[in-house]
Amino acid sequence: MKIIAAFNIKGGVGKTSTAVNLAFLAAQTGYRTLVWDLDPQGASSFYFRIKPKVKGGSKELISGKCELDGLIRGTDFERLDLLPADFSFRNLDLVLDSGKKPTHRLEKLLKPLGDDYDFIFLDCPPNISLLSEAIFEASDILLSPVIPTTLSLRTLDQLKKFISHKKIKKLQLMPFFSMVDRRKKLHLDIMKILPEQHPDFLTATIPYASDIERMGQERMPLNAFIKNSRSTRAYLELWQELLEHLNSKSL
Repeated sequence: MKIIAAFNIKGGVGKTSTAVNLAFLAAQTGYRTLVWDLDPQGASSFYFRIKPKVKGGSKELISGKCELDGLIRGTDFERLDLLPADFSFRNLDLVLDSGKKPTHRLEKLLKPLGDDYDFIFLDCPPNISLLSEAIFEASDILLSPVIPTTLSLRTLDQLKKFISHKKIKKLQLMPFFSMVDRRKKLHLDIMKILPEQHPDFLTATIPYASDIERMGQERMPLNAFIKNSRSTRAYLELWQELLEHLNSKSL
């Protein structure tokens, strides 16, 4: 089982669309896949037409009084399940802080699901917090969508420094460009220069496109309602690049 977190300190950069679309592609490829919507806004839950409600809320979930597998819901898509969000997740930092080994709590909760899923995608809220640290400890890969702007690059540097400071050895940060507008000279300039400074950038780029915004209207992953577009091809390229990376690591 591989745990992949869609994470960025900034909000509004495409984390949810990354988690939802890559999870859909993973399931379509034949992998047993779960999305855990950790954001109290519940965007992933909304896209999959599932009510953002967890019985017992964050306290019982984190305390282990209710098992994760009892909270998981099936989606409309084969091999793709969802652990929905809950508004109480806004207090997850406080709930984690009240227990023992808070940064390892998510890892412990997810471990029993290893026999049931090949991939777990975490749709994460923005910001650096105790929950973020728990996500980092639980995850194998941190997929970080980055808009090619100055402020986005600043937050990427902050994220790298934080991970390095915490010495989270198994976690691999994999940034990629998101919401790219090729009509903007700034975007093109940054996309040309930045990979030279950060060679860990993936080559796949996600465009700023209206069909991605339509996910909220259609309430489903992009590839479920548009079979061939610039955006669907971009997410497919991102998924294939991620899969190639994982396959190369297993050799």
